[in-house]
Amino acid sequence: MNDGAMERMMPGADRHGAAEGHVLAAICDMNGVLRGKRVPRAQEGKLLASGIRMPMSSIGVDIWGSDVVGSGLTLDSGDLDGVCLPTGRDPLPLDGPARGMRLLPMVMGKESGGPYYADCRNMLSLAVERLATRGLRAMVATELEFYLLAPGDRAAAPMAGGAGSPPSGFENIYSLAELAVVEPFLDAVYATAGACGIELDATIAEGGSRQFEINLKHRSDALRVADDTVYLKEIIRRAARRQGIMASFMAKPFEDQAGSGMHVHFSLVDQAGVNVFDDGGPAGTDMLRHAIGGLIESMPDLSLVFAPHLNSYRRLRAGSLAPTQAAWGYENRTAAIRVPGGPSAARRIEHRVAGADANPYLILAAILGAAERGIELAKQPPAPVSGNAYREAAPKLAWDWLSATDRFETSELARLILHPELVETFVACKRQEQEVFAGRISPFEFATYRVSV
Repeated sequence: MNDGAMERMMPGADRHGAAEGHVLAAICDMNGVLRGKRVPRAQEGKLLASGIRMPMSSIGVDIWGSDVVGSGLTLDSGDLDGVCLPTGRDPLPLDGPARGMRLLPMVMGKESGGPYYADCRNMLSLAVERLATRGLRAMVATELEFYLLAPGDRAAAPMAGGAGSPPSGFENIYSLAELAVVEPFLDAVYATAGACGIELDATIAEGGSRQFEINLKHRSDALRVADDTVYLKEIIRRAARRQGIMASFMAKPFEDQAGSGMHVHFSLVDQAGVNVFDDGGPAGTDMLRHAIGGLIESMPDLSLVFAPHLNSYRRLRAGSLAPTQAAWGYENRTAAIRVPGGPSAARRIEHRVAGADANPYLILAAILGAAERGIELAKQPPAPVSGNAYREAAPKLAWDWLSATDRFETSELARLILHPELVETFVACKRQEQEVFAGRISPFEFATYRVSV
């Protein structure tokens, strides 16, 4: 019997050999990592009706997947279960429409039936609800940057191209030749995203070697945009692996090349669908400026949301087009907040702080929550910056991971804009990660001190 005949006889196998007899039921943890269970496809109806149970601690594990002792969710509480329910979205074919694997998106709640705000999707739902009480809805899009690397577990290296490809190791922004190098990969990403209902816009070659940016289309559903961004990252990773390369969303994988950000564009529309930032001219409305006022006020305290990892702070450096302080301007990419030009009907805010390594749900919850607070209090922002924002005397973002965590932990604004449950669990996670890094000796540290002291 030939291999094809044998494969056709195997129950639950497609022509790629992928199992069709299961579904992956998954939540998104605080670090933006998908976690869940592999469940037989025959139980999908039960999953859709009543969900699954997972430890509440699993939403707040550290970046390595270890329980966070300081969260109080494991030994102190008996490691209680949460109830994970479907978000209402159909299972997603993250490996492509022709493959058997499907992922069912879920969100974690409490046994009592209430939301668990350490699940950042619930946190974003709360921010959306707060806007809705003002008769407002956010129109949102994300821009996602990433590197395509040669496979390997050690030092990062840009993926190689074929004969006639542009050499790696050089900046080649907006290069069509760079896009041609990865055309099969991009075709796979767009086909899979389309099968998952994720609407993609343009892709460009970015400033780093083999660095790219994929834009999602604007939607009037912030939760859907955050969902799509989380699942697009997974689609990109899986498509890269099938091409024999590796996709990385590290904020700064190379010391001497551009970092990878996740810029957020948003406007607010009223119940009639009118953009409340549009005054018919380039300046925008008072509500636009009040939203910016809320964003500027809270940005230093919320640095940890936008830069949640040790590596994140290598990206936030002056002169890099990644912001270092809470400033804003019209058509100014050196500022943390940019108001793009163009038709007034599309007047919007671009928030440029977050790295590609941050959790999309938490990013949007912080941005929309801060904007809503600014509107509520009619916050006036400082004067817009023209020219080099790095030279302005504006409030500084946190310089490093430790100071960002300290500020977030003690911030009353963070608890008002987000939720105490989220703040406490996120801080405990980051503290544990910091302790692990602090206990490791890097090759550079060893080389520096081994004979010099």
